[in-house]
Amino acid sequence: RQLPSVGHFSDTVTFIFKKINTMRTYALLAAAAFGLCRSSEDDPETAKLRTAAGVDLSDPMTSFSSVEDVIEKYVPGTEKEQVLRVLYGNMAKKMQVPESLQKTADRLNFQVKLETLAGNAFREEMREPNVLRVGLIQNTIVKPTTASVKEQYEGLENRMSDLIDAAGEMGVNVLGLQEAWTMPFAFATREKGKWLEFAENPVDGRSVEFIKRKAKQWGMVIVSPILERDPKHQEKIWNTAVVVSSRGVVLGKHRKNHIPRVGDFNEATYYLEGNTGHPIFETEFGKIAINICYGRHHPLNWLGFALNGAEIVFNPSATVGALSEPMWPLEGRTAAVANTYFVASNNRVGTETFPNEFTSADGKAAHKDFGHFYGSSYVAGPDASRSSSLTRLRDGVLAVDVDLNQIRQVREKWMFQMTARYEMYEDLLKAYNSEGFEPQIVRDPALVPTSRRAAVSGSARGAAFNADPAVASSEGREEL
Repeated sequence: RQLPSVGHFSDTVTFIFKKINTMRTYALLAAAAFGLCRSSEDDPETAKLRTAAGVDLSDPMTSFSSVEDVIEKYVPGTEKEQVLRVLYGNMAKKMQVPESLQKTADRLNFQVKLETLAGNAFREEMREPNVLRVGLIQNTIVKPTTASVKEQYEGLENRMSDLIDAAGEMGVNVLGLQEAWTMPFAFATREKGKWLEFAENPVDGRSVEFIKRKAKQWGMVIVSPILERDPKHQEKIWNTAVVVSSRGVVLGKHRKNHIPRVGDFNEATYYLEGNTGHPIFETEFGKIAINICYGRHHPLNWLGFALNGAEIVFNPSATVGALSEPMWPLEGRTAAVANTYFVASNNRVGTETFPNEFTSADGKAAHKDFGHFYGSSYVAGPDASRSSSLTRLRDGVLAVDVDLNQIRQVREKWMFQMTARYEMYEDLLKAYNSEGFEPQIVRDPALVPTSRRAAVSGSARGAAFNADPAVASSEGREEL
């Protein structure tokens, strides 16, 4: 369907946001993502390359590939440039993916993107550019959740090997994998047994040994989120990210600081809040940190990594469209701005269906899946710039060049750290955490005291405040 004529930039922005949020536009979005149609019957080879096996095409959530695709196809050139400026700042510039790698990606059905944000830093006289290539991987599960633990893990390891190799061929220096990449995200089912068999030792577990080999093979640092079984503390379970150096050595781990208890995400059935604080891993390519999934909703969690000196914070996630997608493009980008570092956010893809139905005490009917994991992985810079997103519909590898010199440049321009008033917030938090805390509220003396509001009937309140102004200001208020 043709877009209506749009004459002004403001109209274009209004039009895009209005249309993306209406049911009528699903056909439009699908056309933007897939061309004329997305039916495998009409175009089986093309369709094969556009969606992953685990994506449910009957779900309205899967009706478009990315917002960028819609804008690219339907917004005119000059207006498109300005719309993207508002949405994405100094958006990353596209770079050419090696032809041989593109052919491999097409054959193995995953998306590859190579972009740069490095040009957003200016050239300094006293420091050489400090450019590195950040990589993100997003993927679906490979085997059905009814398969054995061994089959499911081996399928994922084989797929991850191809995706890591693609990142290596693009010259990625630091690579982030998605949350709990070694398994389906089974933490809604509240079933233990089989799903806890995916947990492993964070030093020499099966996926850790695999990642050590791949990191050494390509000379890259890899952030590998797993389900940890702690061998030193009664085999306690944690949601953990293991950091492996470019030499294939485990540098350390970080455990998820904030655990969700929202919707289907009943993760506290399996593990509780982490105890590793906000560690920074100093690597040959820069200082990196990991804010695992739900932690991105907590501003102080992002701040903790900033105070310890992070330059790049990875946000490995597993989140679905019905719950969090409007937040997704905002949180990583605003964290990068507020804390003056780079943020690399990735999310799994597809719909994972489990053998047994589950509910979440939210009144919804029992179901066997979370919904659609929407991918959309991206990298954000400290100046509000960001890369484009990977697709919402299939596996992908994103590589983005960043210049770490930009961190100091943005700090000195905007002075967020200098004007932060940490001592003021220290006093506030200390007071808040004390038993004698009293909120700092300046109350209008004309208001009814909070302690008496419940005792005042609606009719009495209405009678007093709807009376003659003179009465309401004296007798009526006095009566109340």
